[in-house]
Amino acid sequence: MDLSTTYMGLKLKNPLVPSASPLSTEVDSVKKLEDCGAAAIVMYSLFEEQINHEAHEVDHYLTTFSESYSEALSYLPEPDEFWNLYAEEYLEHIVALKSSVDIPVIASLNGVSAGGWMNYAKKMEEAGADALELNIYYLPTRPTMTGQEVEAIYLEDLKTVKSAIKIPVSMKLSPYFSSIANMAQQLDKIGADALVLFNRFYQPDINLESLDIEPNLKLSNSYEIRLPLRWIAILYGNVSASLAATSGVHTAEDVIKLIMAGADVTQLASVLLKEGPTALTRILDNLRIWMEEHEYESITEMKGSMSYQAVAEPAAIVRSNYIRTLQSLR
Repeated sequence: MDLSTTYMGLKLKNPLVPSASPLSTEVDSVKKLEDCGAAAIVMYSLFEEQINHEAHEVDHYLTTFSESYSEALSYLPEPDEFWNLYAEEYLEHIVALKSSVDIPVIASLNGVSAGGWMNYAKKMEEAGADALELNIYYLPTRPTMTGQEVEAIYLEDLKTVKSAIKIPVSMKLSPYFSSIANMAQQLDKIGADALVLFNRFYQPDINLESLDIEPNLKLSNSYEIRLPLRWIAILYGNVSASLAATSGVHTAEDVIKLIMAGADVTQLASVLLKEGPTALTRILDNLRIWMEEHEYESITEMKGSMSYQAVAEPAAIVRSNYIRTLQSLR
């Protein structure tokens, strides 16, 4: 039985890829994920704000005493006194992972605005990353900002990164574009090697006692695969980029559905945070059992078999399913 798949040119032993999470912050935890069956690892994200913080710290010490006499240069601290090691530690961690595991290591760069933080894409490549996941985590709140302006942020950021590095680049997408299929095609045309569907926006809550806005993180559940399931089924065959599903992958059944819709890989985080790395072994064992029972010899044989590729009007099918779902409540 062949569980192998290809994701943005990387040959993987199976479609299970732990997504960006705290599980990748330690070499030992990544080794455990590999031992339990992970086919690749997406590292925790390096954020634009972390990189810019370092730059601001350096700028502060370089400019604070710029009007002093030359003998006052002793005010300038040695680098280890002001260098916040977020970014440098990240690059060192890539090196450490590459020397410790055999699976591909995918770096993750998270930001919005065009700027120097994107230079770290090249540094990640030089550190040995096999690929880069570009995560433009942005929720527009300015009413005057148009949808076209929002799309331009994603497109320009991808162009900038692709022009700087040679390793594959995946784009992690928001589910809030007015036309996801068109946005996917635009990213595909300018060179996205993969599309990751979808970014999970963490919704804030209000504390009624303190009257503060507070974070309220809830891990995903299997129901949440419905959103990537639909759009991967629509996009399969319409873009050349690889397709990765993320959000709600907890069981072998989730993986099977997403592969049948057209996913090349499925990314997991919440189930690993709940159960630990052995969740990968459970999912792989159940995946093999299901494939044997249903006489599938390979992942390739399954891929896209339930996509919309053969449907002339996918929008009509979606509309029909909507009506049938509402009628089922009667």
